[in-house]
Amino acid sequence: MSTVNIILSGVGGQGTILAAKLLAQAAMNRGETVKTAETIGMAQRGGSVVSHVRIGERIQSPLIPLAHADLIIGFEPAEAIRCLPYLRENGIVIMSSKVIVPMATALGKSQYLLSDMINYLEMAKIHHIVIDTDTICELCGSSKVSNVALLGAASKASATGFTLDEIRQAIFDRVPEKFVKQNQMALALGAEQIK
Repeated sequence: MSTVNIILSGVGGQGTILAAKLLAQAAMNRGETVKTAETIGMAQRGGSVVSHVRIGERIQSPLIPLAHADLIIGFEPAEAIRCLPYLRENGIVIMSSKVIVPMATALGKSQYLLSDMINYLEMAKIHHIVIDTDTICELCGSSKVSNVALLGAASKASATGFTLDEIRQAIFDRVPEKFVKQNQMALALGAEQIK
């Protein structure tokens, strides 16, 4: 496997770090070298969370250099856009349609629309896929599985370098048993959104 660089971006509480651990577990299960790093800032208060996952033999640093990410998985649209400087040419963005309104917007100081984020990606000619994670979470009976749904979509789109079965095994290895079934369902539903 050649080097694969994946950025996962979201806000605190969305499961960004767990998703990075699942990718790392899938890599380790395959016998690949993997390095990860997180920048969590004010994550506990809904602040930005960015995880770097690097898979491959010749990795010196766990942090992905600018313009080197093959994939950005955006758990929140604005956070995905914020990480675009990391995306390589012809990279892909897979993001949730779930908007988490920043405090400044909630207070009426600015406007934030999902359509603006999508229009920006289209104008910049960035390959992107938007996943309806709200519906998936509702079907799974948990608001905490959007992270795995996005992994399912990214894997089905052949963007992670892993098969769905490899991610499924990583879930079995890393997620507490009582949540495995729910997460496996979210993985499958996320994959179903890729035609």
